Amino acid sequence: MKRVDFHNDVLPLKDKLFRVALRVTMDRAEAEDITQETLVRVWERRDEWSQIENLEAWCLTIARHMALDFLKGKDRRENREEAGERESLPSSAPLPDEALDRQQRVEAVLRLIDQLPEVQRTIIQLRDIEDLRYDEIAHITDLSETQVKVYLHRARKKIRDLL
Repeated sequence: MKRVDFHNDVLPLKDKLFRVALRVTMDRAEAEDITQETLVRVWERRDEWSQIENLEAWCLTIARHMALDFLKGKDRRENREEAGERESLPSSAPLPDEALDRQQRVEAVLRLIDQLPEVQRTIIQLRDIEDLRYDEIAHITDLSETQVKVYLHRARKKIRDLL
């Protein structure tokens, strides 16, 4: 196995880790915390790096599991007390008409993605936004490649139908 360098191999993944955590939790502040905690956990497990076949998939798996753990804890907290509204994604500055129309379509698709079940949201994020291969997504989500393809197909179909 090749030697892994934290600064060159792990830190560049922070944006992907953040996007996956944000897609799962739909909470910017929590996604930032999960990203940092993921990087800390990866660093603490640096003695395992030499045995890891796909470092990116391994890191994304950790981030996804931490985000899911957050959701489980959040569900418990919401059952005990009413939670505040989720922070929405910031809107962009005004653009020319054509660019604005495109931006609105993208935002509409992202809102539809946010309405999908968690597993479909995660898979569509990893495949269509992060551009990961099916085998990598299967590893991250603990699903078979066939299941990943089925979930992705259903998610895309639902978004098409709603558009």
